[in-house]
Parts: sequence; C-alpha cells; structure tokens
Amino acid sequence: MIRVVLPAHLRTLAKLEGEITLEVPAPVTQRSLIDFLESRFPVLRGTIRDHVSQKRRPFLRYYACEEDLSHQSPDAPLPQAVVSGQEPFLIIGSVAGG
Repeated sequence: MIRVVLPAHLRTLAKLEGEITLEVPAPVTQRSLIDFLESRFPVLRGTIRDHVSQKRRPFLRYYACEEDLSHQSPDAPLPQAVVSGQEPFLIIGSVAGG
C-alpha cells in the first residue's frame, strides 16, 4: 500500500482530503505510481506531468524519505520505505517568491 500526499490545489481538483493510499503493482517507480494515480483520478491527468512529453510539471517536486526525487529517472525504483507504506510519496508544489 503506497501513501501519496498531493498539494492542496490538486486535492481540491480531485475532491480528495488528506493522504491517498494506492495498491500499485510492482515494480513501483515514479512513472508507474503517477500512471496508476492518473488512472484512478482522471481529473489529475496533465496536472502532474505534461500530456505529451510525460515530464514532471516544472513547479511540482517529488519527495520521499527526506530526499528530492524530482530529477531521478521516472523508471528508477522508489525507496522500499515508500513501497511498503512506511513513508509517503510527496508531490509538492514549488514555492517561489521574492
């Protein structure tokens, strides 16, 4: 069971509250997790990744186990702590300002 935390604007769009739990088939990667998330919540398609290129949207970051996973390969396996549900996979909206 994988725990996913979305930023507030995506939770509002998908009409969700709090953390999401997903049963993603192995092997669990960023790509397979986001594919599964978008299939379960179609309204999120194109909000996390570009429709065409499938690249992460520039103002979103992926974190897990206190590490920024945003620039890792989307096909790299996620940490075991995420796969086992001990740690959540966080999709965070970037904060910018001056």
